Amino acid sequence: MSNLPHWLGEKLATSLLAKKTFVDEAGLDHENGYFVYHLDNLKRHLAKLQQQDIVKLWYAVKANPLSNIIKTLGGQGFNFDVASVGELQQVLRQDIVPKRILNTGPAKSKKQLNYFLQQGVNTFVVESLNQLNWLNECAQAQNSKPTVLLRVQLQWPDGEKNPLGGNSLTPFGLATTQWAQIQLGDYPALDICGLHIFQWGNMLSNEKMYSLWSQMVPPLTQLATQLNMNLKILDLGGGLGLDYLTQTNTLSWSQIISDLAQIKQQAGVEELWLELGRYAVGECGYYVTEIIDKKTNFAEQQLVLAAGINHIIRPAITGQPFPCCALSEKVALKKNAAEKMLDYHVYGPLCTSLDKLGTLPLPANIDVGEPLIFGYCGAYGFSESMPFFLCHNIAAEYVFEQGKLTQVRAAQAASTYLR
Repeated sequence: MSNLPHWLGEKLATSLLAKKTFVDEAGLDHENGYFVYHLDNLKRHLAKLQQQDIVKLWYAVKANPLSNIIKTLGGQGFNFDVASVGELQQVLRQDIVPKRILNTGPAKSKKQLNYFLQQGVNTFVVESLNQLNWLNECAQAQNSKPTVLLRVQLQWPDGEKNPLGGNSLTPFGLATTQWAQIQLGDYPALDICGLHIFQWGNMLSNEKMYSLWSQMVPPLTQLATQLNMNLKILDLGGGLGLDYLTQTNTLSWSQIISDLAQIKQQAGVEELWLELGRYAVGECGYYVTEIIDKKTNFAEQQLVLAAGINHIIRPAITGQPFPCCALSEKVALKKNAAEKMLDYHVYGPLCTSLDKLGTLPLPANIDVGEPLIFGYCGAYGFSESMPFFLCHNIAAEYVFEQGKLTQVRAAQAASTYLR
């Protein structure tokens, strides 16, 4: 197995090759795609992230809300950033205590804020004047005093757009000029002691990340001064990226910690927070589906898979493919690593040209019926997908731990959700 890519270990590959195919009553393959999460690798990665005392780490549940993922993160000391009632309920079901939960997200109604308080959540990121007023009213009614961070939206002259907004107008937070108009004394039921900012996603450069953080500090500390706020907490969100294109653009965690130590000192805060999503769990996940058709068209090689963006939509959103290789005894696991490779245009089964997973180098002799495995699918995979279009099956989910592959969620046929 010498030609396996660096992101796919031999033990997992061997286990997946031995995995049985599930067939439904009609004799059809009921499992046309599935996710696998390597929990042992995840634990090792999380332990490394926690070997520091500079930053408090929160897990952005939107990246992957699977129960096993949440339990693993909880066991490694992570706290949890939740942005909906559903995420809150899922985290609480994994025996995470409410004091380890942070409520974020731009669409908090008064009813939702009240519900979070009732469940014992005591830390909130507020994104509008309405949310600030509603939370104060709810906290007064419940005789509680939650910790509150104001979410700030900044602009940079040389900024750029990205999925989190970057330099474009978004619903996330308010400008410093808007927040500067409030009086903290008008919210006696709230401990407003922090600021939050998060506008940049999947950053791959330590230098650029530090530059952005450094530019954030002066306007945020200036806002705190204008508000006469004792700025105790600065939450920088997340944005730490993964090298999906495998071009060796990998962030250095030790450098991140060194940079954050400087940011913490510059801001003069007691606590610095990060909310990690893909950087925490992305590398632990894989997605497997099989080739349904193979053809040559206009002198280009094409593969059509059993599933595509109905299970992993990120390539259609970002234009970046997940890393991929063949997973078969005949092709991927040969001892001969000099196998001839071709660039294949890889598509899913949906009736839209958007359903393309990339142009990927794969063995020339790859054939119909053989599986492909995609790496770095631990974040923004199953729960970010669009599974209902064209009535295909919903993907299964497995975990791999101590050499054992265990099904967590079975694949679901369209008949289970169509009415």
